[in-house]
Amino acid sequence: TMPLRPPVRRLCSKASCSIDASATLTYVYHDAQVVIGPLVATAQPHAYDLCPAHAAKLTVPVGWTLVRRQVYPEAI
Repeated sequence: TMPLRPPVRRLCSKASCSIDASATLTYVYHDAQVVIGPLVATAQPHAYDLCPAHAAKLTVPVGWTLVRRQVYPEAI
């Protein structure tokens, strides 16, 4: 059998941050929304992974809406 590979470590997308990512940020340009949710299973080319600190203090451009999605354990 093949040995299991360890999971790939995903770091925060912010420059100079070396903390593990815990959230994924995406922009919905059509609706002027920034969406932050749980870290998605695989890295996406048009999304940004953020550590808890950067996800918590994120601000959005004037006129945009910030949407925060949470994990609901009962849905897993």
